[in-house]
Amino acid sequence: MKLAEALLLRAEMQTKLTSLRERIAASALTQRGDKPAESAEKLLKEAVGIMSDLKSLIVRIHETNALAKLADGRTLTEAIAERDRLKQHHALLRHAAAATKGEPDRYSPREIKWVPQLDASKLHKQSDDIAGSIRELNAKIQEANWKIILEK
Repeated sequence: MKLAEALLLRAEMQTKLTSLRERIAASALTQRGDKPAESAEKLLKEAVGIMSDLKSLIVRIHETNALAKLADGRTLTEAIAERDRLKQHHALLRHAAAATKGEPDRYSPREIKWVPQLDASKLHKQSDDIAGSIRELNAKIQEANWKIILEK
C-alpha cells in the first residue's frame, strides 16, 4: 500500500469513528419498553476494533515518515514539521497584519489617533512568500506520499 493510500484510509477510519460515536450516543438511552434502532453494545465493539486498527495504521505511517526521504534528503517527518512551522509563521504574519488595521472610530480630531507599529504591506508580502513555500513543500510531500510504500 502506498503511503498516500494509508493516509486516505486513516481519514476514512477517523470519519467512521465519529459516525459510530454519534450512533452510540443515539442508541445508548431509550425509554422503557422501546428498542433502540441499533445495538449500542455492538457499535461499541465495532468502534473499539476500528480504534485498534487505526492505532496500528498510525504507527506504520509514522514509521514510514521517519524513514522515507524526500529528494532533498529530508525525512518526511522533518518535512511535515517544517510545513507545520511555516503554517504557524504564515498565520502569525496574517494576524499581525490584520491587527494594524483596527483603528477605533473617532468622534472628533481631539481624540487619540492610533498609529500602526508594523508595516502591513511588508507583512502581507512575507506572508505571501511563506504561502508559496508551503505550497511547494506540500507538493513535494504529496509526490512522495504516492511513491513511498508503507512500512510493514
